[in-house]
Amino acid sequence: MTDIGSRFGNRTVEVDEKQPLVDDVFHKVAGRYDLMNDLMSGFLHRAWKNAMVARIRPRKSGKAYRCIDVAGGTGDIAFRLVEASRRHAHVDVVDINASMLEVGRERAEKRGLLDNVSFTEGNAETLPQESGLYDCYTIAFGIRNVPRIDRALAEAHRVLKPGGRFACLEFSHVDVPGLDAVYDAYSFNIIPKLGGLVSGDEESYRYLVESIRNFPNKVRFAKMIGDAGFSRVEATPYSGGIAVLHTGIKL
Repeated sequence: MTDIGSRFGNRTVEVDEKQPLVDDVFHKVAGRYDLMNDLMSGFLHRAWKNAMVARIRPRKSGKAYRCIDVAGGTGDIAFRLVEASRRHAHVDVVDINASMLEVGRERAEKRGLLDNVSFTEGNAETLPQESGLYDCYTIAFGIRNVPRIDRALAEAHRVLKPGGRFACLEFSHVDVPGLDAVYDAYSFNIIPKLGGLVSGDEESYRYLVESIRNFPNKVRFAKMIGDAGFSRVEATPYSGGIAVLHTGIKL
C-alpha cells in the first residue's frame, strides 16, 4: 500500500507536492464547507463532534483549560470545547489554510467567542507553539490531509502537557457487512455531485472521498498514535465505522 503521505486522492504524488494541492481544495470549498459536512453526513458529523468533546471533558473551573485544535479552521470543535467548559477553556485553532481560518474568525465573532478562541495559520507538522503547553490536542477530519502524519502526531505529543489528552476524529473504514457497499456507492456517486451542486466544485469532493479510502484503518492508525509516544490509545467507531474517534494520553 502506498503511504498516505504520497497520495492525493487516488493519485500518487511527491510528498512535498501534496500540501499545495490540499490547500487548493480547501480554498475552493471553505465558504460551503460546514454546509457540505451537514449534507454529506446527514448531520451525523455534529453528533460525532459532540461525542468527541464529551469524551475530552474540558474543565469548567480551576486553572484555565488550554486546548489546541489543529486543522480546525472553521471553529466547529473549538466552539464546542469553549461551550462545554462554560467558557473556561481557551482554544488555539491552527490551520494551514487562510480561507478556512477566515470563515472561523467570522463565526467566532458572531458568537462572541473571540476572547476564548484564537486563529493562527500554521502547519500541523511544525506547530509554532511551545512544548508542553496544552491540556488537550484535537483534530477532526483533518489528519488524513497531512502529508507526513507521523510528524503531525509527534508534534501533537510535543505540545501537550504530561497527562494531556489527544483526540482525533476521522473518517474510517466501514466494518458492517452490507453497509460498506452502500456507503461506497453513496460516497463515490453522490457526494461529488452534491459538492458540484452546492459549492460548484465536484472535483474537490471527489478528492475528499478518495482521501478517506486511502487513510489507514483504525488498527493501523492506532498503532501510529502509539508509536508517537501516546499511551492508553483507544479507537471508538461511530455509525458502523464511518468515523472513528482515536484517543490517547501523554504520560
